Amino acid sequence: MVIRELVAKAHQMDASDLLLETETPAVVRVRGELQTIGEKLPAADLDRAGKELLSDEGWALFLKRGSADLSINLAGTQCRINIFRSVRGLGIAVRLLSASVNGLRACNLHPDLMALANARSGLVIVSGPTGCGKSTTLAALLEEINLARASNIITLESPVEYMYSNRLSFIRQREIPSHSPSYEQAIIDAMRENPDVLVIGEMRTPEVMRLTLNAAETGHLVLTTMHSANCAEALSRICMSFAPEIHGSILAQIADCLVGVVCQRFDFLSQYQLRVPRCEILTGSSGAKGAIRAGQFSQIATVLQTGADHGMWTFERYQQWMAHKKDWVLPSAAGGAENPGSVIPAH
Repeated sequence: MVIRELVAKAHQMDASDLLLETETPAVVRVRGELQTIGEKLPAADLDRAGKELLSDEGWALFLKRGSADLSINLAGTQCRINIFRSVRGLGIAVRLLSASVNGLRACNLHPDLMALANARSGLVIVSGPTGCGKSTTLAALLEEINLARASNIITLESPVEYMYSNRLSFIRQREIPSHSPSYEQAIIDAMRENPDVLVIGEMRTPEVMRLTLNAAETGHLVLTTMHSANCAEALSRICMSFAPEIHGSILAQIADCLVGVVCQRFDFLSQYQLRVPRCEILTGSSGAKGAIRAGQFSQIATVLQTGADHGMWTFERYQQWMAHKKDWVLPSAAGGAENPGSVIPAH
């Protein structure tokens, strides 16, 4: 299959993404920059690749919907794939994932994020723009829980991206719609399955947000992701997804159950040839909860500025920490829990 060869080449180039479309050359994203590889891709080759990836039943659903998501191992690389239609014909977007699940240190994240994994109940949100590494940070938090304590963990994902191994925890992974028709139904089912930790791949609809808040309010630790430019916007988006007349009760729910919000973006460190997440971190302090309960999202910036003692970080202060950090873990060295790898020596 032509896509296997392209994935193998993208992996050799240390690309994060591979983008394919009918009658255009393949495009890879390497360290945030796009570049083309190879010749134009014939329509027949891409159509054949799509059919082989999806099987007959999946292809029939794709023809009806116009898009499809799946997670699959190609050429030894775990890939998250979206197949879609465009004006040129068929398109395939491939995200190349790490071969193993790493903890916070191996993902080059600040140790203060460990406080989010140590929580026993409440809501943790990982946010940021598309392609900023939200899924990897979520997986790192989950792996820290997996290594630290015995918990019943249920993940709801669309599609499944990382495959976890049971360490101290017992992890059950469910894919939407393969194992449940929707996030809404999967969350309702999960609440009957005795979870300690519930991972919800993404909050998109008001109903998923409502069910997520309810789960976090009832004694479970809930980890989820959403798109936003900063922590305040993430919280505001949740509130504004509901009718105005219930904003007060939604704000109270968020304030009562919030453990923390992480908003991240990628920075490229040229001296190490490494892309690393730069984070804004909001924790559930009394000041943060007071601003949320009052709906004063504009005050979140002030809370972040003055919340260092509570483990909070602004993007600017986090960048200063990054400037002084020397022991970055290289992707090739981050080998999961059994082989945490080496680090760049500090100078």
